[in-house]
Amino acid sequence: MTHEFIQLVEQHQLAKKNGLKSLLVTVVALDGSSYRKPGVRMLLLEDGNMIGAVSGGCVEKEIIRQAASVFELDIPKIMTYDGRFRLGCEGILYILIEPFAPSELLISTFNSIIEERINFKISSFYKKEDLSEIGFGTRVQFQTTTLPVSIKHAVNTELKVFEQRMLPCFRLLIFGTEHDAVQLCRFASHLGWDVHVMAHPLEEKTIENFPGISKLLVVSPDQYQGTGIDNQTAIVLMNHSYAKDLLFLKALKDTTPAYIGLLGSSNRREKLLADLLEQAIDINPGFFDVLHGPAGLSLGAISAQEIAVSILSEILAVTRNQVPKSLKDKNKGILD
Repeated sequence: MTHEFIQLVEQHQLAKKNGLKSLLVTVVALDGSSYRKPGVRMLLLEDGNMIGAVSGGCVEKEIIRQAASVFELDIPKIMTYDGRFRLGCEGILYILIEPFAPSELLISTFNSIIEERINFKISSFYKKEDLSEIGFGTRVQFQTTTLPVSIKHAVNTELKVFEQRMLPCFRLLIFGTEHDAVQLCRFASHLGWDVHVMAHPLEEKTIENFPGISKLLVVSPDQYQGTGIDNQTAIVLMNHSYAKDLLFLKALKDTTPAYIGLLGSSNRREKLLADLLEQAIDINPGFFDVLHGPAGLSLGAISAQEIAVSILSEILAVTRNQVPKSLKDKNKGILD
């Protein structure tokens, strides 16, 4: 996922400043089933530190052992890991281990497209063999350029390829600054989401009041423009102020987010929507399809922390087109 790759790039840059080599580890193929799927990545540093994981923990021990030759020779390799006899997952993982030495051009281009919320693609080239070979490797395709993740070797594009389209980081906009909003910030940031908070100027809040957020926008409801909202954005209105929520809804009426959650009862929701229709008669009917109020799944949530879990669970279900149910009741695989 995009937020994980961002973390790997950031940690590589820190390691480079400390004179440490980095290896990119990618699950590129899977025969059978496994705890994690192709596309999961981690960074392995020369001092043995790992950022991220590609399994529940057992595979990483073998990766560290296999990575020694890549650190020494700078030649990428494929390792296979048969979980049928070790993890009980009935699958064989094919894992690419390669030097991670991106150029300054890749770093600057990557930072720009992340800021601009532009899609990109990651392609990893490999063979389904336990083998070290120059030509194995990964490259990143941006809008106008494609760059390898290592300046040390060219990538052989005639090999098998695993491709992954990467979307902008999922973003959560929280309108509200009370205790429940703080908890929602905290939990959403643990999911790797890009969390922004909208605060009223009179509330005198700072970014330090909201753990895990990347941006605090201080704006009054009548000044908010609702710009920059895309289908990788979820919104939760939790001002505990009917007037503020109504004004923000009016500002959002022409946007296309994936989800808008309304805190409060169903009666409050109906009143909000009735007043919205009265004051904004030109509203697009599709806007109501993304409205969810009361926000959250029915989990019996009581505390602010539990309510946060309820809301985030609903956002995940909605954005991934899932009907919530217990996994024990699914006849297919967990992700099917």
